[in-house]
Amino acid sequence: MTAQVDAAKPSPAGPTEVDWVAAVAAVRQLPAEGRVLLICHVNPDGDALGSMLGFGLGLRRLGVHEVQATFPGPPEVPEPLGGLPGLDLLVPAAEAHPEPDLVVCFDAASDSRLGELADRLTGPGTALVLDHHASNTGFGDVNLVDPEAAATSVVAEQLLERLGVPLDPNIAECLYVALSTDTGSFRFDATTPAVHEMAARLLATGISPGDISRRVFDSRPFGAVRLFGEVLGRARLEPEAAAGQGLVWTYATLEDLDRHDQRPYVLEALIDPVRCTAEADVSCVVKQTGPDVWAVSLRSKGATDVSRVAVALGGGGHRLAAGFTGRGTVDEVVEQIRAELAVAAPEGGIDPQG
Repeated sequence: MTAQVDAAKPSPAGPTEVDWVAAVAAVRQLPAEGRVLLICHVNPDGDALGSMLGFGLGLRRLGVHEVQATFPGPPEVPEPLGGLPGLDLLVPAAEAHPEPDLVVCFDAASDSRLGELADRLTGPGTALVLDHHASNTGFGDVNLVDPEAAATSVVAEQLLERLGVPLDPNIAECLYVALSTDTGSFRFDATTPAVHEMAARLLATGISPGDISRRVFDSRPFGAVRLFGEVLGRARLEPEAAAGQGLVWTYATLEDLDRHDQRPYVLEALIDPVRCTAEADVSCVVKQTGPDVWAVSLRSKGATDVSRVAVALGGGGHRLAAGFTGRGTVDEVVEQIRAELAVAAPEGGIDPQG
């Protein structure tokens, strides 16, 4: 890995001017036939995939021809994201450039989220990280990590602007999907005036927010509707958990998916109806990914820092949204969460009863 600056824990204040200059140089100094590999985290969501593809399309506008985009694990794009522009950039992880001149990572707080592709960071090229997780470990040569950004797409748009890449409808659609998914359709607390200003710039290119919202948020197979009903039916409320702020949780197994003939991506939206529970500050969905292996999503309405729980259990994320990989039975995983919530004292904020 050819470091242009020392890889260090990103500043809580976000990227410095030195970081931005180094990032622009990493792109501008590519050789004429330079190979670029874009990587986002395993099981990519809208922000990871949208930021990566939007940036990849921007590189094409700059005249960079050898651009690949990929992510670890099976090369399956979640159906709601299947209409994104730039999907032709995607290649399976096994076909990714083994020694790219530039590696750009999106929405991953640590190299562990890159799975079998993490070895690309140790090659001869420069590793550039774009992210917005406060728990980011600073694993790149150049780290553009802004914990105040509502989504990684915010960082991606800023870098494209510094590179002189104008927005077009294809780039804008990718970044809009990324921004809208990570802000919960602009409902979460991270939705600042700057977020709406960015959305306005993207919409000004002519993209249709109604079509995008229907495709990304408001369309799922009937089998997924039946699956949601079953999994929500087993939800449990624990008012005494999280120092009395309340915990609501449920789980879904691989057998559940098979029975309803659904792919794992449909479960990503399950946290939204669970987190609506008025009596709980913390919500949790435990999703089986293998024998005794579970992907855990955590959300808080404001009184609890769930990133502390996730980091303690080997994961990461934000104060109000985080996750980790749990191992054991579902009851053992939930007991670990209860125990960590007991020591992660609430920081004040929204009273779930009020």
